[in-house]
Amino acid sequence: PHTYFETAAVITTVILLGRALEARARSRASEAVRALMDLQPQSACVIRDGGEVRIPVHRVSPGDILLVRPGERIPVDGTIVSGSSSVDESLMTGESVPVERGEGDPVLGGTMNLQGAFRMRAERVGEETALRQIVRLVREAQAGKAAVQRLADRVSAVFVPAVIALALLSAAAWSVFGPEGSRAALAFTSFVSVLIIACPCALGLATPAAIIAGVGRGAEKGVLIRGGEVLERCGRITAVVLDKTGTLTTGALRVTDVVSVSEDGSRLLRLAAAAEKHSEHPLASAIVDRAVSEGLSVPGPEEFRSVAGSGVIARVEGREVLVGSPAFIAASGIPVQDVRNRVDALAAEGRTPVLVALDGRVAGVLGLRDSLKPEAPAAVRSLKAMGFRVMLATGDNRKAAASIAAEAGIETVLAEVSPAGKSQWIRELQEQGEVVAMAGDGVNDAPALAQADVGIAIGAGADAAKEASDITLVGSSLDGLVFALRLTRATLRVIKQNLFFAFAYNAAAIPLAAGVFYPFTGWKLDPMVAAFAMAASSVSVVTNSLRLRGFR
Repeated sequence: PHTYFETAAVITTVILLGRALEARARSRASEAVRALMDLQPQSACVIRDGGEVRIPVHRVSPGDILLVRPGERIPVDGTIVSGSSSVDESLMTGESVPVERGEGDPVLGGTMNLQGAFRMRAERVGEETALRQIVRLVREAQAGKAAVQRLADRVSAVFVPAVIALALLSAAAWSVFGPEGSRAALAFTSFVSVLIIACPCALGLATPAAIIAGVGRGAEKGVLIRGGEVLERCGRITAVVLDKTGTLTTGALRVTDVVSVSEDGSRLLRLAAAAEKHSEHPLASAIVDRAVSEGLSVPGPEEFRSVAGSGVIARVEGREVLVGSPAFIAASGIPVQDVRNRVDALAAEGRTPVLVALDGRVAGVLGLRDSLKPEAPAAVRSLKAMGFRVMLATGDNRKAAASIAAEAGIETVLAEVSPAGKSQWIRELQEQGEVVAMAGDGVNDAPALAQADVGIAIGAGADAAKEASDITLVGSSLDGLVFALRLTRATLRVIKQNLFFAFAYNAAAIPLAAGVFYPFTGWKLDPMVAAFAMAASSVSVVTNSLRLRGFR
């Protein structure tokens, strides 16, 4: 029988060629991280002693004043102190429309300044910038293993010894039962063919290649996914719970009504703003902004305590001031019956009523209005079309919450509930068999985000790398939420396709390589063809994963 010495060289060449193609494809899957790294400028223009000095960006310190000219990338995270401009944040947030930034507004390192020049104060530098945190999160996610990958690893641990045993068995069978004069050649070639064709490279690549591509694509669109386990949980989601303020709505609240009961309106607003001055809640910011816009001086509170999701208790100029929801004021032992009609009237008009109590008595009611995000109704329709139950959970007044929910197209509403109450409601949904995703701004929603099967933090700027969430949307658009859930589904689908092709390929090819059909049909797999097929299987798995890079 002929002995093909060139087989050894061809097999080696083909396997190395397959590895090279595979490495190139995997490199393309990781391009998202390199693209993010390239956003970091190499130098920054610092204002020192009235002059401009250009220094390496790694030498910028918090507190430095930087000059950013049109067409330059912003070096680090900070706040504009003078000037204004349009900033392209698309490569960070995935939102293509430039945003207007002016004095007092935050800006992100790596984003592009389009038009005007401005000066900014550096606040987060080096590894603390949102860009660096995003890169770190993406790398960690791409290096992580999904449960389905661990399953593949366990299968491989059994599969490899089984294949070696099958190769030895094939060689032994042909050595004994093969045609006279060619037994040794058939035994040897079947042994080599089985080993090569069954090499589990494709099986080992099936999951990580898809995760690398999927997580990288998410990063390009401002969606940070924390690894394969999150992807798998996303594949089982049945219900999506949305927070209201800042998630379903713009969060740009404004005080529309100041209803005085026992105190002058200006003084009522001033004391309420003083009590809320140290609070981070959007309602508090709206009250302070209204007071400042009216030219009122807002002192700091002498004492301050915040009750998450309900209100604040403060002491201002010697007076006890409580500002919060009607339920919070009532729970504090202050009668609210006298203002119930006014509260209901404001809520019926879609406003959020906030009570102000002074020294144990209700002194007035503030009405605040928030507007629905323009993309919210379409996003809710998309989520429903994907088969999810969409619900709203908020600490807001029931009538105001129902008004916003109706506008967005949401039927199920949980209103007037504390952060702990949101978490409890999600737990009850889970006990009913629902797999719940919770989307919130990550401030008052931390308990609910932690309780949900998948926590999705919607925020911008320095909040990009919230540690409490499974998925973080760098931008604030609900389109990002829809994109994230569709991307996770597509990534899971690709993983399953890869695993199927890897298993199906081995199952179909091993009998042919072992020569099972040779006695009946004369079919026999040459080791060189087996090497081509093995290399092609690995490349095809990675190439299939690369389709995620163009996911829209």
